[in-house]
Amino acid sequence: MQVRWEQHSRPPYRRHQGKVVLFRYFPTNYVWNLSVDLSIEMGARIGEIEEMCAPLQEAAKAPDAAGTLAFRETWVKMADKLAGLAAEDEARGRLISSGDKLLRAANYMITAERLQAHGSEGRLALYRRFLETFAKGLVQSGAPARRVEIPYEGTHLAALYVPARDVEGPQSLLVQVNGLDSTKEMKYLVGLPEWLARRGVASLIVDQPGTGEALRLQGLTARYDSEHWASRVVDWLEAQPQVDAKRIGLEGVSLGGYYCPRAVAFEPRFACGVAWGANHDWRDVQRKRLEREGDFPVPHYWNHVCWVWGAKDIDEFMRIAENVHLDGILDRIRVPFLVTHGQLDSQIPLKWAERTYEQLVNSPKRELKIFTEREGGVQHASFDNSANAGAYIADWVAETLGGRTAV
Repeated sequence: MQVRWEQHSRPPYRRHQGKVVLFRYFPTNYVWNLSVDLSIEMGARIGEIEEMCAPLQEAAKAPDAAGTLAFRETWVKMADKLAGLAAEDEARGRLISSGDKLLRAANYMITAERLQAHGSEGRLALYRRFLETFAKGLVQSGAPARRVEIPYEGTHLAALYVPARDVEGPQSLLVQVNGLDSTKEMKYLVGLPEWLARRGVASLIVDQPGTGEALRLQGLTARYDSEHWASRVVDWLEAQPQVDAKRIGLEGVSLGGYYCPRAVAFEPRFACGVAWGANHDWRDVQRKRLEREGDFPVPHYWNHVCWVWGAKDIDEFMRIAENVHLDGILDRIRVPFLVTHGQLDSQIPLKWAERTYEQLVNSPKRELKIFTEREGGVQHASFDNSANAGAYIADWVAETLGGRTAV
């Protein structure tokens, strides 16, 4: 099977009553706009966005291969500038300022890296540089997060641990996992771990198989039976004295809206679950994408999903995708579960959030929260505006796991 169309030739957005609720720097390029919006949610500065994006108007209309290289050039140039400014701060002992600049530089590096094709020249080197920059930025900025490694299949899964604030004794904790193309650092920068820490809940953000370090550095590809790796994460957490093993929840964003419910269904030690963007039937989404329906999350899409899932071609990937659905599974869940979705999600239809909620028949506390234009976060996984949606999730988790919602 061969797929030869380019992303820019497709209808760029689904509309709702004539509106597209998304910051659109590039009028015809959904994927790039999604990346810019996500970078803003991770702490980008608008002046730096302007400097990076202004030269890219024509490149945004080009095929993926040419366009993404141009995108990488301007975004890495800004990262280089920030790294240079950070070095000047460091030389003067101004480590907080240096750390803040390095974290923004890391933001711009990963935004550029995730748009490149698998195997493209320099991509892996850019990813390694991103990891180094992010790690140094964390230390210098004084952030409480630290990197940990969880034993898995003879190797490890890398994660970021963020403690709760002002909690005596073992803490409740929310494990957080990626979607198709995010990383633990991206999820950290968006802010949910900080919002949870203020509410007395710790975080563990994991690069599970198929994402982040697991995919890029260790060759661990995605698997539909997410409980396989999620159970190893719980094993590790149960051995950590600072964690209350009876109050461990799981959250997943985007494709994590499939991984999370599946894992909670088959791993009863999780005390609750949250889907930040439902993904009930990803096999159906792939069929629709073959028919050119719905928006792609990244350029080079079919190349990317084959890499993530370890498929040799699209035919094999589609066979793998047949397993990626939640029908017949969710009645196993007997803990509280929150399903959220953006009303105008351009990637995953709202009906799949409703389907997930409907099938949570044995959850003692199930909730479907649809984010509308009133509160924001209406696009895919609230990437258009994560603050209010993230606060809602953090409050729900705190209430469910015994945290706090007021100081």
